[in-house]
Amino acid sequence: MKLLLTAAGVNNKSIHEALVDMLDKPIAECNALCIPTAMYGHPWVGPGVRTWEFISGNSENPMVNLGWKSVGVLELTALPSINRERWVPLVQETDVLLVSGGDALYLSHWMKQSGMAALLPSLKAVYVGMSAGSMVMAPRIGEFFVGWTPPSGGDEAMNLVDFSIFPHLEHEMLPHNTMAAAEKWAAEMQGPAYAIDDQTAIKVVGGEAEVISEGQWRLFSK
Repeated sequence: MKLLLTAAGVNNKSIHEALVDMLDKPIAECNALCIPTAMYGHPWVGPGVRTWEFISGNSENPMVNLGWKSVGVLELTALPSINRERWVPLVQETDVLLVSGGDALYLSHWMKQSGMAALLPSLKAVYVGMSAGSMVMAPRIGEFFVGWTPPSGGDEAMNLVDFSIFPHLEHEMLPHNTMAAAEKWAAEMQGPAYAIDDQTAIKVVGGEAEVISEGQWRLFSK
């Protein structure tokens, strides 16, 4: 599976070109599924208006409104109550998964509970994450980002990449997301960690990570 892990969506030319390069056909020929689940776990973005904005493509973060052939909604919290034969083929046939921001541990919990976590590595789709939708791929998210607490406790996520992500670096509306805070956060991680701003993404193909940026980022290596 190919991953495009963004902080704020496909919001500049470089990230857009990276996405087009990862697809095997033009955006206008691709079918997408958007996954808003993470938003319900975060008090700032869901439930309510902002969830609708993401799903409808009226969000300020370009993902759903990029010109896809079709866009559907895949709500992970509903999947355990639905026969797998109804949704697994749909996911297997889609070209792109658009995964919103919100709470990364809430998203990780429902990825696992729904069966999506086990399915993801085998998919042909390009996975496009935003904020929590990107952070969830890491082994851990770090105590700095723990909001919703999973039943098992801890800060473990899905462990589908070998690095962690600190998004929204030096964002004017998030005064605690400073480089100094990122340095402290990274010191607590057990592996590589990236701090990325909203003009940066991490492209992962064949297990190899590449930074795509028109902004500020830093790799903290162990």
